[in-house]
Amino acid sequence: MYEQTLYKKVEHIKPHVIKRLNKSKKWKYGYNKEYDVTVISRTGQIGEIYEIQNLVIALPLEDKPYKRSTKKAEQYWEVFEKRKELKQIKTIFDWRAYPETFKQQLHGYIDEEFKRREEGFWFYNKGIPTYLTGTHYMYLQWSKIDVGQPDFREANRLFFIFWEACKADKRCYGMAYLKNRRSGFSFMASGETVNMATISSDARFGVLSKSGADAKKMFTDKIVPISVNYPFFFKPIQDGMDRPKTELAYRVPASKFTRKKLESNEKLSEMVGLDTTIDWKNTGDNSYDGEKLMLLVHDEAGKWEKPENILNNWRVTKTTLRLGSRIIGKCMMGSTSNALDKGGRNYKKLYDGSDVTKRNRNGQTRSGLYSLFIPMEWNYEGYIDTYGHPVFDTPKSPVKGIDDQEIEIGVIEHWENEVDGLKEDPDALNELYRQFPRTEKHAFRDETKQSLFNLTKIYEQIDYNEDLKHSGVLTQGNFQWEDGIKDTNVQFLPSKQGRFLVSWVPDNHQQNRCIIKNGRKHPANEHMGAFGCDSYDISGTVDGRGSKGSLHGLTKFTMDNCPTNLFFLEYISRPPTAEIFFEDVLMALYFYGMPILAENNKPRLLYYLKRRGYRAYSMNRPDKIMYKLSVAEKEIGGIPNSSEDIKQAHAAAIEAYIENFVGYNNEQYGTMYFQRTLEDWSAFDINNRTKHDASISSGLAIMACNKNKYRPVAEVMKEKVNLNFSKYDNQGHESKIINK
Repeated sequence: MYEQTLYKKVEHIKPHVIKRLNKSKKWKYGYNKEYDVTVISRTGQIGEIYEIQNLVIALPLEDKPYKRSTKKAEQYWEVFEKRKELKQIKTIFDWRAYPETFKQQLHGYIDEEFKRREEGFWFYNKGIPTYLTGTHYMYLQWSKIDVGQPDFREANRLFFIFWEACKADKRCYGMAYLKNRRSGFSFMASGETVNMATISSDARFGVLSKSGADAKKMFTDKIVPISVNYPFFFKPIQDGMDRPKTELAYRVPASKFTRKKLESNEKLSEMVGLDTTIDWKNTGDNSYDGEKLMLLVHDEAGKWEKPENILNNWRVTKTTLRLGSRIIGKCMMGSTSNALDKGGRNYKKLYDGSDVTKRNRNGQTRSGLYSLFIPMEWNYEGYIDTYGHPVFDTPKSPVKGIDDQEIEIGVIEHWENEVDGLKEDPDALNELYRQFPRTEKHAFRDETKQSLFNLTKIYEQIDYNEDLKHSGVLTQGNFQWEDGIKDTNVQFLPSKQGRFLVSWVPDNHQQNRCIIKNGRKHPANEHMGAFGCDSYDISGTVDGRGSKGSLHGLTKFTMDNCPTNLFFLEYISRPPTAEIFFEDVLMALYFYGMPILAENNKPRLLYYLKRRGYRAYSMNRPDKIMYKLSVAEKEIGGIPNSSEDIKQAHAAAIEAYIENFVGYNNEQYGTMYFQRTLEDWSAFDINNRTKHDASISSGLAIMACNKNKYRPVAEVMKEKVNLNFSKYDNQGHESKIINK
């Protein structure tokens, strides 16, 4: 059975607190710092609290949900029939021409629609009270899209709830939405643009896409038709053509201000407009630079190809949404992702910088946006039932879909069948993952031809590991000296806050094994495996980010009770001080009784090991014999990273390991369980190695376990030796000696 993780209902605030403040209607729309919750209710009362991708959102209190039928099976969203009288009324001027008795018949209906627009709407969906935000209601009830009226989908309901929280939170610049293809984002964003523009005065709304042509198409084919089809009571006075190509202007046309009208004492109230515009711009780093926007729609942000750069554009357009430190506008950004070198890498950086769990002291994410990812199984056409819910699992009997077609298999099974059919075409498979991702990692899959290593195998292993993530193959924890006394024995203690991930530990009798030679400690399990390390020397950096210390452990083939060619330990962290990192490494080495091959261009770790009496645990570079080592190399060991030969050998070591032990081989999957390392391999750039700490240390571990491959071959001098054998001429009947 599929278990959804997109959202959950939480008891974030004690019930008695909610009840007490509801009674006095004290819950204000916006971010509540005291309870760390974003309130999207405009009634002063809250009900259920959702957590959507780590963002905690308080919904309005349930308020007399609309019931389509008394039977649960017949309760679902259905567009309300429009009043027939409205068909004849196109503008506010037409409305004013009707007698007051006629208007009074529609006053209640119009007031109710405005209330739903402001506060949202409750309805029963298969017996469950279900809340729609005002924006979502306007989209479903009053927005015209390419297929007519939009369908109700649970995925879109959660999208609009998340978006409402982004609007309510004064710390937030908007959303960065990572989506699947044909999820309806362009239409939802268009609907929100028109919804906000038609109630805002002296405001500007902008549209950007991966190209100017795409932005124009969204404007003319989506925004304008939605505006045109709004009822008169939602539609402000409009200037220009009914279907403009460049700008939709909600203002009084100049033609209204005629001498004749002014002289006839026409009321000024009849000629008041919003002075609000919606337009689009060509794609570029400086689009909308210097302007003030209430809403910026960023469509297809993950598909900006060079020379355009979504990161550069966001740095510019972000300033259009604020006055000083005060945020006055929002950005609705959404996209699938291109391959990394075709715009996907920049969008990934922006998306990763929008994580709501990582904030600065002002409470803002690095980008200012809030990230949202909705997996494809929530919003895949053909697999949504009558109630707007996804059919995750294959049903026992066919289920009626929202399009009146029967659904016979679940969306998960359908997707897996698609994946299986593309296993022989890696690039087509990765394109499927990007277009219809089930995880964030799927969405940012790269093209196989762009990688130094075999991406097909890496992604096979990543997908396999995803299915194993709750199986207990990895244990998180820390190492520590027994009783806190250094240089005794080391223990491994599981902890959710631990810096280490391990997949194997030696038997008790193999732990903490050390051999004393000439008064020096030597690792006793060198025959079982070795470590590789990418260290750092400086505790802190100016920006507080810096590269992480990385440590990997790998086993060899051995007759002992030990798995073969297994990466058993991953450490990718940057503790508060470098000394903590050094001690972490030392404890891991001593616990496993294995040596380490580390880069000696950052030598503090190696000097630390020597100072502590563990020099023998530091391997010498395997590509040189002892007497050819430099003075420093003899002193502390290690291997340089500057040599081109070393770089090539290091990359080749990882490449060979991936080919032999990663992904699907010989009817079974590899045992490389560390996802961060696999992902680092997938993005590895041999010309820019500094960003790939995990690749550096894991590659060194492979080299350490195969050090014999890198030993220099002794030069052999070949000389001709005269053995003084006679040569004979064998022509004729007798052989004759040839004299020289």
